[in-house]
Amino acid sequence: MYLGRQTCVRQGFSRAGDASVAARELFDHIYDASASLAVFFASADYDLQALEAELSGRFGQTPLIGCTSAGGIASAGYLNSGVVGFSLRRPDFVTVTATIENLGQFSIADGHAIVRSLRQQLDEDAGGLLPDNTFAFLLIDGLSMREEMVLSAISSALGDTPLFGGSSGGGLTFQQSYVFDRGRFRSESAVLVMVRTRAPFRLFTIDHFVNSSTRMVVTEADPASRIVTEINAEPAGREYARLVGLDVDKLTPMIFATHPVVVKVGGRYYTRSIQKVNDDESLTFFCAIDKGVVLTVAKSNDLLDSVGRLFSEIAGEMDTPQLVIGFDCVLRALELEKKQQKQEAGRLFAANNVIGFNTFGEQFQAMHVNQTFTGVAIGRSF
Repeated sequence: MYLGRQTCVRQGFSRAGDASVAARELFDHIYDASASLAVFFASADYDLQALEAELSGRFGQTPLIGCTSAGGIASAGYLNSGVVGFSLRRPDFVTVTATIENLGQFSIADGHAIVRSLRQQLDEDAGGLLPDNTFAFLLIDGLSMREEMVLSAISSALGDTPLFGGSSGGGLTFQQSYVFDRGRFRSESAVLVMVRTRAPFRLFTIDHFVNSSTRMVVTEADPASRIVTEINAEPAGREYARLVGLDVDKLTPMIFATHPVVVKVGGRYYTRSIQKVNDDESLTFFCAIDKGVVLTVAKSNDLLDSVGRLFSEIAGEMDTPQLVIGFDCVLRALELEKKQQKQEAGRLFAANNVIGFNTFGEQFQAMHVNQTFTGVAIGRSF
């Protein structure tokens, strides 16, 4: 559906479990012959081969990107399954995209070459749209463990152009996540988008944690695999469990969601979320982690209140946005479930035109972060 007057945005969703039905319903909601880009976020439970075939066949020459998700966000609020999406139409939005494959081989030089090429394409295609009114976003395989490297290369090349992103999601067994571009789902891949628009916009990232006095030191780790084997010279899972007042066999994604750890970088605390506890009592993290890092167990403030304050600030700048592209960490959704606040949060997102997904990590400028709500709010053109 169109979101109203003076908008070049369409948005929609499908709860259908059948890939063919879901693709048709999403297409009916968001297809626009004048779209410069269509974007979707789909449950990893779909038959992905069937879904990619159906979507590619229906959208044809319309540029289409997307990724798998750990849950969607749409006008119906949070969706545990299904597919959600949006499209951006000319003349208000001109977009260019680049596929990044083989993330393990990605280099700083690759990042700079990709950004140079996208800038040139955008300058050639954007007509009278002002170069300063440009932002970029990234969709990246959430199990690739390459977010930091890719983000560093791209953000340095983008310079003053603001950037945000999301790591593709899947089930809480953390077995699969994919990015979709050029007609198929891909692992070990990412897609970078640059958007030039006449609409006002604001990038944001928020969390709801404050640090406590409970600290721990990573004494053994394998940074390449994001695994911490020892904390305070004790088995990592057992020591973390002790510090949060539990036995190691009680550690679950819900515990990690409500007892996060944070690290101080440049005067600010950033969450370093734990993905899972392994059989040997080591801990796998969603973000880069290394020996010697000092972690602090964080305390949670009111998640809903922080989101409400964000939307109030945005409304003060641009009234209700015509679209918020929102990447919300899956651990935040788990916390909302535990507190029985997920429906209320979903209504808040719907009232502010959020389309997005639950991620395995988020990106903001040059930082790969966890347990945040990160994205861009786009106002209406006049």
